[in-house]
Amino acid sequence: MRRSDVATPDGLTLATQESGTPTGPAILFLHGFSQSSACWRAQMSAPSLQGFRMVAYDIRGHGHSSQPTDPATYQDNTLFAQDTHAVITALNLHEPVLVGWSYAGRLINDYVTAYGTDQIAGINYVCARTKNDPAFNGPGNRFLKAMQGADRAAEIIATRQFLRACFTVQPDPATLDAMLAYNMLCRPETRRAHLSRAADDGAVLSTITVPTLITQGTDDLLVSQGLAHVTAAMIPHAELSLYHGSGHAPFAEDSARFNRELAAFVTACATRFSVA
Repeated sequence: MRRSDVATPDGLTLATQESGTPTGPAILFLHGFSQSSACWRAQMSAPSLQGFRMVAYDIRGHGHSSQPTDPATYQDNTLFAQDTHAVITALNLHEPVLVGWSYAGRLINDYVTAYGTDQIAGINYVCARTKNDPAFNGPGNRFLKAMQGADRAAEIIATRQFLRACFTVQPDPATLDAMLAYNMLCRPETRRAHLSRAADDGAVLSTITVPTLITQGTDDLLVSQGLAHVTAAMIPHAELSLYHGSGHAPFAEDSARFNRELAAFVTACATRFSVA
């Protein structure tokens, strides 16, 4: 795993990790709320994906990236768009496919709103929150309040419960402990700032023209599958892939299928882009 830091226009540092073939079709992974780039371990280390150039980064306030305390650094959509653009530019990613899990659906929308889709080959929304409609909030969201509070013990308990809610098939204890560790790198006030951003209505989805794959677990307790169907309706050319019996993290619960579908999608995107 190759690691490097990328500077943002507003002076932060984003921690990135890279694996695979430097000359292969590029994939840029964006993780979800409270998580880190470590969540993509089953992809970054997968033998079947090593022919691609895979990059993942810790979004601002998460993992090993800068963790500013000013809430304003988490409010402006443009800042999040610039972060993704900075990673693409600094690492010279050639027409990457953006893969966004959960909250990162919003981050991809931020990027598309600011920069369009001319410099990306495709998008894979994974159980993604593509619009802020509470009608699609699952019961797992009830743990978010304690994750933002001042009671450290309650925060740890709620974070563990939140992580368990991400899975139908529970991870082994060692994996869950590792997830808890990197989730706790995100401070309560940072979580609060991220979740207090102005709502996104998802209108930008109708402007997306690049190939789009929507991956959704049918038993997702965080983002109900209804939102995946709404997203697919707003992007008429999108492909919807439902993981029956899977929860909020199909890339971990059924990594073999996810990696196979991702490989096929990225290859098709790269071929289409090179022909165009």
